[in-house]
Amino acid sequence: MSMRFSVLASGSTGNAMYVETASQRLLIDAGLTGKKLDELFQKIDRNPKDIDALLVTHEHSDHIKGVGVFARKHQVPIYANAKTWKAMEKQLGQLSLDQKFEFGRETVKQFGDIEVESFGVSHDAAEPMFFVFRHEGKKLVLATDMGYVSERIKKTVAGADTYVFESNHDMNMLRVGRYPWNVKRRILSDLGHVSNEDAAMALTDVVEDKQANIYLAHLSLDNNMKELAHMTVKQVLEQEGHKVGETLRLYDTDPYHPTPLSIV
Repeated sequence: MSMRFSVLASGSTGNAMYVETASQRLLIDAGLTGKKLDELFQKIDRNPKDIDALLVTHEHSDHIKGVGVFARKHQVPIYANAKTWKAMEKQLGQLSLDQKFEFGRETVKQFGDIEVESFGVSHDAAEPMFFVFRHEGKKLVLATDMGYVSERIKKTVAGADTYVFESNHDMNMLRVGRYPWNVKRRILSDLGHVSNEDAAMALTDVVEDKQANIYLAHLSLDNNMKELAHMTVKQVLEQEGHKVGETLRLYDTDPYHPTPLSIV
């Protein structure tokens, strides 16, 4: 069986992604209530009790809200780096020692038949990291919550078959929006989030001349719209010579509904 995935939820209200092969099932982040996570699994016809491991990217609540509850209910081991563990441990509640594992940044770990490589990102968290998943020659990238996309990240994620990539805000909507200036400044900083335009430019540097899927993720509810993110990224990619709709396929994610379970 090929590697499959679903972006269960993506956005400032909560984030979670599911990855599976024939023998392994992974959940990345659990930023929603335990009840909501169970509902999302039901929508993709999967049982949360089958999860083999829960990987945590960083300690912000939209990524860990349901981690403790989910792990206790379904007896799932949790993997995070040392600084993230220290930052989030009190928020997770009581966990048994056999549920707590360390997964450092810039390392590779094997989960059954899935190879997972972690890479650091620039974001205002203790030690945020995201992941590259490899299985039988296929490569899936999860990369959100980035203030900017460094050359090191580009090198790590280049040539993937599928990208779940941050396209957080439209610059103009953010500038004229209701957020106070200190919040706007944080989002626009190198420790904040990637805009539609920046996401598009980074993607032009990493996609290769082959079939690839791009899922635009972590859209702001206040400072972006699916249609606007989609249009902006499509325009930039096409200006750079990429054939969107042919070699590149562009998809949306949603804060409340999972994407269909799809082959990487």
